[in-house]
Amino acid sequence: MSRRRSRRLAVPGAEQGVNAFKAEVMRKEGYAVDPAHPDDVKYEVAKSLGVPLTPGDNGHLTTEDAGHVGGKIGGSMVREMIRLAQEKLSEKQP
Repeated sequence: MSRRRSRRLAVPGAEQGVNAFKAEVMRKEGYAVDPAHPDDVKYEVAKSLGVPLTPGDNGHLTTEDAGHVGGKIGGSMVREMIRLAQEKLSEKQP
Protein backbone atom coordinates (compact mmCIF):
# COMPACT_ATOMS: atom_id res chain seq x y z
CA MET A 1 0.00 0.00 0.00
CA SER A 2 1.47 3.37 -0.96
CA ARG A 3 1.30 6.32 1.33
CA ARG A 4 0.72 9.73 -0.16
CA ARG A 5 2.40 12.61 1.63
CA SER A 6 0.94 16.05 1.75
CA ARG A 7 3.33 18.48 0.08
CA ARG A 8 1.93 21.74 1.39
CA LEU A 9 4.29 24.56 2.11
CA ALA A 10 4.41 26.14 5.56
CA VAL A 11 3.52 29.55 4.11
CA PRO A 12 0.11 29.61 2.39
CA GLY A 13 0.32 31.03 -1.12
CA ALA A 14 4.07 30.46 -1.48
CA GLU A 15 3.69 27.73 -4.10
CA GLN A 16 3.96 30.12 -7.04
CA GLY A 17 7.18 31.67 -5.75
CA VAL A 18 8.75 28.30 -4.95
CA ASN A 19 7.86 26.95 -8.39
CA ALA A 20 9.32 30.04 -10.07
CA PHE A 21 12.52 29.66 -8.03
CA LYS A 22 12.75 25.96 -8.93
CA ALA A 23 12.28 26.80 -12.61
CA GLU A 24 14.99 29.47 -12.49
CA VAL A 25 17.48 27.21 -10.71
CA MET A 26 16.88 24.26 -13.00
CA ARG A 27 17.18 26.50 -16.08
CA LYS A 28 20.60 27.56 -14.78
CA GLU A 29 21.44 23.85 -14.42
CA GLY A 30 20.74 23.43 -18.15
CA TYR A 31 17.30 21.84 -18.08
CA ALA A 32 14.43 22.96 -20.30
CA VAL A 33 11.66 24.27 -18.06
CA ASP A 34 8.10 24.98 -19.15
CA PRO A 35 7.15 28.19 -17.29
CA ALA A 36 3.53 27.04 -17.17
CA HIS A 37 4.53 23.72 -15.54
CA PRO A 38 7.87 24.18 -13.74
CA ASP A 39 7.33 21.09 -11.58
CA ASP A 40 7.50 18.93 -14.73
CA VAL A 41 11.27 19.47 -14.86
CA LYS A 42 11.49 16.40 -12.61
CA TYR A 43 10.74 14.20 -15.63
CA GLU A 44 13.63 15.70 -17.60
CA VAL A 45 15.95 15.33 -14.60
CA ALA A 46 14.83 11.72 -14.17
CA LYS A 47 15.46 11.00 -17.85
CA SER A 48 18.97 12.47 -17.65
CA LEU A 49 19.69 10.26 -14.62
CA GLY A 50 18.23 7.14 -16.23
CA VAL A 51 15.33 6.94 -13.76
CA PRO A 52 12.03 5.73 -15.29
CA LEU A 53 9.80 8.40 -13.72
CA THR A 54 6.45 8.89 -15.44
CA PRO A 55 3.34 10.96 -14.71
CA GLY A 56 0.96 8.99 -12.52
CA ASP A 57 1.81 6.01 -10.35
CA ASN A 58 5.52 5.40 -9.84
CA GLY A 59 5.19 2.69 -7.22
CA HIS A 60 7.76 0.63 -9.11
CA LEU A 61 10.54 3.14 -8.39
CA THR A 62 13.02 2.38 -5.68
CA THR A 63 13.57 4.87 -2.91
CA GLU A 64 17.10 5.30 -4.20
CA ASP A 65 15.90 6.24 -7.70
CA ALA A 66 13.35 8.71 -6.36
CA GLY A 67 16.03 10.18 -4.11
CA HIS A 68 18.38 10.73 -7.03
CA VAL A 69 15.77 12.85 -8.81
CA GLY A 70 14.67 14.79 -5.74
CA GLY A 71 18.25 15.21 -4.58
CA LYS A 72 19.35 16.68 -7.90
CA ILE A 73 16.55 19.24 -7.83
CA GLY A 74 16.59 19.96 -4.10
CA GLY A 75 20.37 20.05 -3.91
CA SER A 76 20.52 22.61 -6.70
CA MET A 77 17.88 24.74 -4.98
CA VAL A 78 19.69 24.61 -1.63
CA ARG A 79 23.04 25.55 -3.22
CA GLU A 80 21.38 28.54 -4.88
CA MET A 81 19.67 29.62 -1.62
CA ILE A 82 23.02 29.48 0.19
CA ARG A 83 24.69 31.48 -2.58
CA LEU A 84 21.96 34.13 -2.39
CA ALA A 85 22.20 34.32 1.41
CA GLN A 86 25.99 34.71 1.27
CA GLU A 87 25.59 37.43 -1.36
CA LYS A 88 23.13 39.32 0.87
CA LEU A 89 25.40 39.00 3.90
CA SER A 90 28.42 40.30 1.99
CA GLU A 91 26.40 43.34 0.84
CA LYS A 92 25.69 44.27 4.48
CA GLN A 93 29.33 44.15 5.60
CA PRO A 94 31.23 47.47 5.50
